[in-house]
Amino acid sequence: MQSLNEDLKTGSFRQVYLLYGEEDYLKKLYKGRLKKAMTAEGDTMNFTYFEGKQTNPREVIDLAETMPFFAERRVIMLENTGFFKNAAPELAEYIKEMPDTSYLIFIESEVDKRNKLFKAVKSKGRPVELGRQDTQTLIKWILGNVRREGKQITSSTVQYLVQKVGSDMENLEKELEKLFCYTLEKDCIEISDVEEVCTSHIENQIFSMVDAVASKQQKKALNYYYDLLALKEPPMRILFLLARQFRILLEVKELTGKGYPGKEIAQKAGIPPFSVKKYLAQARVFSAGVLRAIMEAAAQTEEDIKTGRLTDVLAVELFLIEYSK
Repeated sequence: MQSLNEDLKTGSFRQVYLLYGEEDYLKKLYKGRLKKAMTAEGDTMNFTYFEGKQTNPREVIDLAETMPFFAERRVIMLENTGFFKNAAPELAEYIKEMPDTSYLIFIESEVDKRNKLFKAVKSKGRPVELGRQDTQTLIKWILGNVRREGKQITSSTVQYLVQKVGSDMENLEKELEKLFCYTLEKDCIEISDVEEVCTSHIENQIFSMVDAVASKQQKKALNYYYDLLALKEPPMRILFLLARQFRILLEVKELTGKGYPGKEIAQKAGIPPFSVKKYLAQARVFSAGVLRAIMEAAAQTEEDIKTGRLTDVLAVELFLIEYSK
């Protein structure tokens, strides 16, 4: 990402860019910045956009062979073509000898780094992975957004915001907009404001559901489940996230037993450092044996759904009833 920012700053561009990864917000941001920096506003003659798996590589090549019209470069943007998962050998070969006046910008969700096209982009241009950002980066980004609004916020409130709504930057941006509107007449954003207007990320609700299971509050656990169903969350996704949560708890428990410090536990278990204490507290409630049994039961529940023995809504409900009774 640093190299990409340098290209944008200096105006010295590579002929091929590939923006890929989980963070849609960053892909959208850099897609817009590259287009603005590399093309004149409103220039439809020298900018072409392709989207989807129906994109024809031959059509892209023919267009790239066309000289730009009274401009320095011809820019072709291609989004979610699937070229980096499925073979596009003709395009991979073409990139090696592409005319100096043509530039390609790919935006993809998934790539296979063994793919010939990926290797061609790496050789000729710049592949840029835009994945989920770490907690410190998110905190700096949020603080920057808050300052631009002329408001103040404490570090602990920012951490609470990330913990509540998750680390997806697109979602965080929407929640920040809600906060700015809600605190229009206030200078400082407080935890109570976050609590009042921000929507809990599903993984937070799963955490609360597991808390209810741990404390044997069956009604509370089921109410969380019914709330998620009302929000149109598929039962199979809820089951997957529950199983994932119990797997993380088992991992945290085992890492703690081996004497790992909090920072390393966060890194190895793939959880934010600021939430380690919460995971440690939740893991203490369960024995390792119980956690393994729950994960096996989750796998059995999934099989019951897939084989038609139980409907998805009922199967997950029975799973929650069994372990919260």
